Amino acid sequence: MKISIHNWMRAETIEDTVNRIAKMGYHSLEIQGSPELYDTKKVKKLLDDAGLTCWGSVTLMLEQRNLLAKDKKQRADSVQYVKDVVRMVSELDGKMVSVVPGTVGKIIPDGRPEEEWEWAVEGMQQIYEYATGNGILIGIEPINRFETYFINRGDQALALAKATGEKCGVCLDTFHMNIEETDPLAAIRRAKGRLVGFHVADNNRMAPGMGTIDWKATVETLHEIGYDDVLSVEFSPPLDRTPANPYPNSIDESPVGLSKEQKKFLEDHGSSAVTEEFYSMLTQKSIDTLRPYLS
Repeated sequence: MKISIHNWMRAETIEDTVNRIAKMGYHSLEIQGSPELYDTKKVKKLLDDAGLTCWGSVTLMLEQRNLLAKDKKQRADSVQYVKDVVRMVSELDGKMVSVVPGTVGKIIPDGRPEEEWEWAVEGMQQIYEYATGNGILIGIEPINRFETYFINRGDQALALAKATGEKCGVCLDTFHMNIEETDPLAAIRRAKGRLVGFHVADNNRMAPGMGTIDWKATVETLHEIGYDDVLSVEFSPPLDRTPANPYPNSIDESPVGLSKEQKKFLEDHGSSAVTEEFYSMLTQKSIDTLRPYLS
């Protein structure tokens, strides 16, 4: 089993991210789902030179991106966006893309449950066909009820994966499972044979090891079901803006290169721009916590 990390949690150049994680002993990068930001030839060379690979990517379903939108064009545009993420990962020789079907932060459905399910399946099947043709695995990711009303639990993601295609999988996330699953370890076991990605953050969405999740039991369960691929670190620290803040040097008051989309995404997740010092600490803590359980 190997360790990867996302790069959407802090606004910085991909060069800075790659240099940091290579020095800390990470194996790969799960690149931000913003294909318009990257020249894949340059990124591939950067990763190669650092001795890293691209594991995959995760869709950023913001604003009008929604596979279960009532508007047909909006659905088509959303499908195209996910295909663009798949293409980026393919060009980087990556393996998988995790897909959140609905808009993050959307709380009002566009249609009846049976309509939305039909739209979601239709969109996922188009994405699945394209991804399969490009050698990329698709994992449907459930996220918690405060971020979407659609696909919150592993069983829901499995149902959509099975409706999509034989090799469509799921991508589970320890932070979201801690909120939504009665038994997170049992949810992992039920995903046996369909688990194609696994995101890790602690119960408070800090780095692994900074909360209450039992990482030994979690990784042992992954081994039990035969998942021996990659743990993708995806913390998004809830920043304290009060005098009780235990990390006084955590908030970056003058972030450089933070796009409007990134800023909104971070703020919607209860976070903000973080300093390099704080981010480096979280990145190091993650791999230090997980490394003893790898095999």
